Amino acid sequence: MRIEYKIFHLCAFCAMFCSFSAYAVTEAGEVRHKEEKHPSASMYVTNNIVDFSNIHNADSSENTEEPIDFSADEMTNDDEAKIITATGNVEILYSGMRLLTDKLVYDENADTITAIGNVKLYSSDGAVVRGDKVVLSENMSIGDMNNIKALLKDESFVTAKFFRKKNNHTKVMRHATYTACDICEGKSPLWQVKAKKVQHQEDSQNVYYNHAFIYVKGVPVFYTPFMTHPDPSVKRRSGLLAPTLGSSNFLDAYFQPRYFWAVDDHTNVLLSPIFSSKQNTVWSGEFSHYFYNSYTSFGGSYLKDKKQNRRVPQNRGNFIARGRYDINNNWRMSYDWRYVSDYVYLKDLGLANQDDAWLNSNIKFERFSGKDYISVDAYYYKILSYNLHRRNVQQYYALDSRKPIVAPLVDAEFYSDPLIWGSHFRNELNTASIYHKNGSETQRVTSINAWELPYTSPFGEKYRFVASLKSDIYYINRYAYSDEDTYTGTTARVFPQVGVEWRLPFVRATESSRQIIEPVVVAVAAPNGGNKDDKIPNEDSEDVYFDDTNVLDLDRYVGYDRNDTGSRVSYGFRWNSYGNIFGKTSAFIAQSLEQNERSSFLRGLEAEQKSHFSDFVGRINASPNQYLDLNYRFRLDRKTLNAEYSELGVNVGPSFLKFNASYIFLEGNTHYYDLYSERKELYTSIKVDVSEHWAFSLYNLKDLTKKRRGRLEHGGSVVYEDECFKWDLSFKKYNTSNPNLDNDYEYGMTFYLKTIGSFGS
Repeated sequence: MRIEYKIFHLCAFCAMFCSFSAYAVTEAGEVRHKEEKHPSASMYVTNNIVDFSNIHNADSSENTEEPIDFSADEMTNDDEAKIITATGNVEILYSGMRLLTDKLVYDENADTITAIGNVKLYSSDGAVVRGDKVVLSENMSIGDMNNIKALLKDESFVTAKFFRKKNNHTKVMRHATYTACDICEGKSPLWQVKAKKVQHQEDSQNVYYNHAFIYVKGVPVFYTPFMTHPDPSVKRRSGLLAPTLGSSNFLDAYFQPRYFWAVDDHTNVLLSPIFSSKQNTVWSGEFSHYFYNSYTSFGGSYLKDKKQNRRVPQNRGNFIARGRYDINNNWRMSYDWRYVSDYVYLKDLGLANQDDAWLNSNIKFERFSGKDYISVDAYYYKILSYNLHRRNVQQYYALDSRKPIVAPLVDAEFYSDPLIWGSHFRNELNTASIYHKNGSETQRVTSINAWELPYTSPFGEKYRFVASLKSDIYYINRYAYSDEDTYTGTTARVFPQVGVEWRLPFVRATESSRQIIEPVVVAVAAPNGGNKDDKIPNEDSEDVYFDDTNVLDLDRYVGYDRNDTGSRVSYGFRWNSYGNIFGKTSAFIAQSLEQNERSSFLRGLEAEQKSHFSDFVGRINASPNQYLDLNYRFRLDRKTLNAEYSELGVNVGPSFLKFNASYIFLEGNTHYYDLYSERKELYTSIKVDVSEHWAFSLYNLKDLTKKRRGRLEHGGSVVYEDECFKWDLSFKKYNTSNPNLDNDYEYGMTFYLKTIGSFGS
């Protein structure tokens, strides 16, 4: 029956309208907000109700084999006039859609199909479209709908006096409105968008607006007479992006337009200069290119500084280059190169990496093959620590004078297939060439050959046997191992090590919980001494700290320049408890017994206090229920049990009232490897959901040391959020030496219109 074919087009036309409406919300709903380090104002533009992408037009080539269920109270067929009329509770079911109307008329002579009165379309995704009348004509290439009201699947609401699909693939809405807010009878929604005309041209993939307003509680707050943007089917296109407005101490008021240039399908250019009232123009941009199996991007900025009585050059800037190239299935190359003209440039402009103490650059080649791995790296460092420069400029330049270049750094690991009893061999080769700015050089080749055997006894004991031999050869040039002496020459060393780990887990289960108790013992046999401190510099093992993460390791150093000499026995105790419904609690404590009371690893930690026993280290993790989460790590003096290191974090309360506290204490060190002062900080915060829509939070970071007692940072926020709107007011104060803060408060306010975009300051 021909009417079935026409009804299919009616369903497809209504589905087309419903699909663009629903897509308008799902795609436009992403709101992006970038946190700024200084006061700023930015308009973030996203698409809204006129997002016409993802429209699937129905035409005569569509598959019509799917059955159409049709019913009506009465149906008449005028053969002479060639008009078929269905009246009374007309219902059409097709492909998950349901169409209801009071009357359906098919005029074969005029080639029109008309649905009249209480037209309702229920789509498969949950959207509901209502209208007074739907007319399809000219072989279904033109369609009109009057007085549309659409409730979309996310409960946002669209209305239009008139919607038309033209035969030139153009769609037009007139007197259209859109809101994501709840609609109450007799009241204006919190916000809505109104446009006199919205037009989508499929051929050019553009959307055009005429006389568009944003209303808040019925009051217009923003107007544009004309606006256009690509529809979301356009993944990329040249054009202006949303600009950025802001202010900072360094730039004062500034404006940053952004132009995106799509050079070709694989190449992008972003131009983003900064024009300010206090400084010269900051020229900024970025270039990106994507290959089939690689990508590269580079960008940066340049400023000719007006000089503000600071020790910075007049020509300032930064440069960043990143990329990766997959050479084949096993090899890949990557690089991340960063340059900046001076230590404070990134802070002045609020750029990425502004809080880093060091700016690191590297290039790397990697090979992956089963369990084997090879990497070849090169590293370059530049010191940026503004706080150190302000506090101790001599130490800053002393570090700058010793900054290294590492090239190459080669690391290779090879694992054998399982051997007898499940054992395996591990072979590691590492080489490093390190050149310091002051002229000292270190070139090293290290080889580690290890054999490992895991074993589980019939009684449930778990063993791990390890035997390794580490060999090093060094060439050293101008190594200053004391204030008066230097060393130049070649030296070598051989370091054997044998270890065994034993664990015996005990499990106890009840109706409400399970407990696992596990004693652990690690015994290591190794020779004393042999680190050759007067001939081998410590380039990669200075970050030494004895804690719960390494107490049971066979080698507690992170690098190769220092060997963990001396025999020892480390012993610990683990306890875990698991609730059958919820809750988990665990604890761990351990200590080491050193055969040599002056072992290389502990002597910097123990200072002049000779002892065979290390401090106690451990951790406690407790989450007995949904209202408490506690984590505590510690190191206790072996004699007095006084804390030498403590790290505590706790979250308490239900979801509407959350309290958080974290505390860190690190005893100062003036021995051996490094010098650092005592650190004692307390962070507290509270978040309260006052009502369904209102919430506030406060936080405070405080220094508790005697010399620097006081607040480091504090602030908070007030947030209102409902189904369609969010307002966020934040404030904070940094008591730091950042040049763009001056110990003043920083305020930020952001308005979010959900599914539309945001405006922040």
